[in-house]
Amino acid sequence: MNKNLRKLVYAALCLALCYVLPFATGNNRALGNMLCLMHIPVFLCGFLCGWEWALAVGLIAPLLRHFTIGAPPVPTAYVMAFELAAYGLVVGLLFKVLPRKKWSIYVALIAAMLVGRLVSGLGNVIVYGLQGNAYGLTAFLTSHFVTPLPGIALQIVVIPLIVMALDRAKLIENKPKKN
Repeated sequence: MNKNLRKLVYAALCLALCYVLPFATGNNRALGNMLCLMHIPVFLCGFLCGWEWALAVGLIAPLLRHFTIGAPPVPTAYVMAFELAAYGLVVGLLFKVLPRKKWSIYVALIAAMLVGRLVSGLGNVIVYGLQGNAYGLTAFLTSHFVTPLPGIALQIVVIPLIVMALDRAKLIENKPKKN
């Protein structure tokens, strides 16, 4: 199969997973905020396809869900679009440039998680500011690190295992440099 076609298929699969995985929480917003299931396919897309595809999937996924089923609501959908796009961009770029070692998966993943959360925090500062409300450090830490702690743990455990399995199966298109 053509390399670009394969990336398109992987990205489409990741976008579909972004759409359906949140249904596992029964669209319970509190549980969804805790598990962050939409994030997983975006990270996987970055590892599988590279930053370009993962950025697009991350940007599109929350907006697609919002405009078809109304979840996540506005303005959360817009902030999430930038957050997930940042995840895809950073994880895809770092995985490509870091040496091909297991630790590279963790470095790329954790760095992307931090950058995406900072992007989301900045987005929330802007959104809340436009609404005349404050969005402080406590709200940021709670909503981005405390509440989603189970999802963060899930991502740090599951995503590297999936990436290593996909790499062993020679399904990774976003090849890191060899060392």
